[in-house]
Amino acid sequence: MQNKHGDFCAAARMRKEKPMSEPRKHPFVEFLEAISVAVVLALVIRTFIVQAYTIPSGSMLETLQIGDYLLVNKFSYGVKIPFTHDYLLERSGPEHGDIIVFEFPDNPDVDYIKRVIGVPGDVIEVRDKEVYRNGQRLEEPYAVHGDPGYQMRRDNFGPVTVPGGSYFCLGDNRDFSQDSRFWQNTFVRKEAIRGKALFIYWSMDGFTDIRWGRIGSFVH
Repeated sequence: MQNKHGDFCAAARMRKEKPMSEPRKHPFVEFLEAISVAVVLALVIRTFIVQAYTIPSGSMLETLQIGDYLLVNKFSYGVKIPFTHDYLLERSGPEHGDIIVFEFPDNPDVDYIKRVIGVPGDVIEVRDKEVYRNGQRLEEPYAVHGDPGYQMRRDNFGPVTVPGGSYFCLGDNRDFSQDSRFWQNTFVRKEAIRGKALFIYWSMDGFTDIRWGRIGSFVH
């Protein structure tokens, strides 16, 4: 049996062996670490998940208004290797009616947003402002025609066959949209697609008026 002196020595050793708490990090170091984590998370989200876009023109009226702010799903059609057009995980392409953001075929530095009208293999034709797909006239409740005048390429176009890996896209505001009817490179390549429009997270009419009724509405 240990005596009192032995118990006292053991307790002293335990006190000596107790680990000291680590010194607290400088607040500035903690701030830098928090900022670094936030930046990395933001880059991951922006690269692989969603990205915000603003509508600057009326080419998609009435579906999208000037001043709408959208979130775009970047993995709807696959996951790309960052800063490339190559897919890490490829999924099926857009479907008829999808509203997509993509690199403008005639200038990849500019992003456009339009509605998918033709997918690979479709034959698209415009006759007197009516769109025909594979010989069938489309019912398009979203389409707007605001100009009673006539323009050859705008109002009568095609027929054209959509090649593999490509899409024929039109703006909903048909008389005031620069789209597949006018581009030098008619079709949108799948690898140039940024993503599919999800919903409106903010909307401003001018600089002061908020369109509360549009906030949170899904894009379709």
